[in-house]
Amino acid sequence: MNTANLLLKERHAFIRQRLQADGRVLALDLAQQLSVSEDTIRRDLRDLAAAGWCTRVYGGALAPSPAAGPLAERRTLAPERKARLARSAVSLVVADSVLFIDAGSTNLAIAAALPELPLTVITNAAAVALALQDRPAIELIMIGGRFDRRTGANLGAAALRDAERIRPDIFFLGGCGVDVEAGVTCFNYEEAEFKRSLAAISKSVLVAATSEKLGTAANYAVLPVAHLTHLVLESDVDSGQADGFARQGVQLMYAKAE
Repeated sequence: MNTANLLLKERHAFIRQRLQADGRVLALDLAQQLSVSEDTIRRDLRDLAAAGWCTRVYGGALAPSPAAGPLAERRTLAPERKARLARSAVSLVVADSVLFIDAGSTNLAIAAALPELPLTVITNAAAVALALQDRPAIELIMIGGRFDRRTGANLGAAALRDAERIRPDIFFLGGCGVDVEAGVTCFNYEEAEFKRSLAAISKSVLVAATSEKLGTAANYAVLPVAHLTHLVLESDVDSGQADGFARQGVQLMYAKAE
C-alpha cells in the first residue's frame, strides 16, 4: 500500500468535506488541522481546482460556482426563483433609462420582467434581444462580436469596441459566482474582460443572484463586491452572508416570497 498516496486521498477528501460544509477553506487552517505544511495544502488545492472541486482564491479556496453549464441548460433551472429576483431588480427601472442587460439565465428573466416604459436596452446576448424584439416601446441595440455559444454572449474585440461608446444607467451584470472576498466572477476570460469594461463606465451595476451562487467563485475575476451598486438576493438568504455584502457598501434588495 502506498501510504503517501493514501494520505493524499484522505487530505483531498477532508478538504472536499470542508468545502461542502463551509463553502470555503483557508490554507493555514487546513495545514494546522492536517499537520502538514501550507505548501502541501496549496498543492492539494491546485489539484482539486484542476479537477473542478474548488476555485482557488487568495489564502485558500471556495466551492466552485454551480453556474458552469451552458446557457440552454441553466435556463431550465429554478425559473420561478429567477423570475422573483427579476421582478425585484426591475423595480429600479424608470422611463427613458438606458439599460445594459448582460447574458445569463437570470438576466433573461430580467429582460422578460421589464416594465412597459420607453427604454433603451443594449445587450450582447442574443436570447435577451429575442425576448425584447416585440416590445415597441423599447429601443433595442445589439452589441456585435464573436458569438460564444456556451455563454450566449457576443464577445471579443468588436464587442469591447461597441461597449466603449455607451454609458448605461444600469448595468444588469451576470455573475457565475458572488462572494464577499472573491467578488463577482465568471468562467470565461473574454467574458470577464467585457464585463469589467462595461461595469467601469456604467452609472450603477446590479447583480441578481440565486442563493447557491453566493459564497462561490469561478475562474476569472470580474469586479470586487464593493464596486457593485445593488445586489438582489432571495428572501431566505442567510443573514450572515447578506450582512457581509452590506458591510461592503452594497445596497441589498430582496425578491418577494410568493
